Amino acid sequence: MKLLRYGEPGREQPGVLDSRGGLRSLAGVIGDLRGDALTPAGLAALRALDLERLPRVEGTPRLGPCVGGVGKFLCIGLNYADHAAETGAQVPVEPVVFSKATSAICGPFDDVEIPRGGLKTDWEVELGVVIGSKTKYVTPERALEHVAGYCVINDLSERAFQLEGTGQWVKGKSCDTFGPMGPYLVTRDEVPDPQNLHLWLEVDGRRFQDGNTKTMVFTVAFLVSYLSRFMSLHPGDVISTGTPPGVGLGQKPEPIYLRAGQVMRLGIDGLGEQRQRTVAG
Repeated sequence: MKLLRYGEPGREQPGVLDSRGGLRSLAGVIGDLRGDALTPAGLAALRALDLERLPRVEGTPRLGPCVGGVGKFLCIGLNYADHAAETGAQVPVEPVVFSKATSAICGPFDDVEIPRGGLKTDWEVELGVVIGSKTKYVTPERALEHVAGYCVINDLSERAFQLEGTGQWVKGKSCDTFGPMGPYLVTRDEVPDPQNLHLWLEVDGRRFQDGNTKTMVFTVAFLVSYLSRFMSLHPGDVISTGTPPGVGLGQKPEPIYLRAGQVMRLGIDGLGEQRQRTVAG
């Protein structure tokens, strides 16, 4: 299934794509794509629906982030060896974990704000993993059983806030609109191998990132297992699994950063595409 949320910010309704790619409303069936709706039982109930009998949503409404009520937004840094190399960092011996404020989450086609004082705003296309059941001390072999589905994430970063001065990465990762998510939550059954997905990103038509999840240092299964050692994961928690090479910070002979008035396009095979215009914050 391709599940989504549509409508004005803060008033999104749950929806699903039918067999012809038409948008059908899940309002009245579930309250939102969050929590219990993302559990194995919740998704099984949605699969049992006759989608052709659901109300059709006419027009082209705004698409919101594909998951509502995200509890934890966890991110993995330097999870592609060639990305670590382009930034001058060593390949980590275990996952680099940081958090991103949930207030950064926005829709896949919403404007992205260059924050005030920001001079080094950067892009990062990433595979997002949405948890579907409570996960604690799970083994890598069983970890994917706890995944509800996958989505596209643009893990935007203000490098000056992130890397200069003191403190942790979170302040350079959490600016408003720095977490476009969607357009769809594609359920796990439609993604047989999360370690063989092509992902890419363009700025103003120039392709900067062009990679594949098969080159991850740490697999999705390992990451879910690893994180569950330190905290319980709950339905609706999101893990952004790292970015392939081609970020602005790594461009030669000198870095290239976003400025207001540009357009980003990014996508992952089978999970859809995003498009964002940059504006002054």
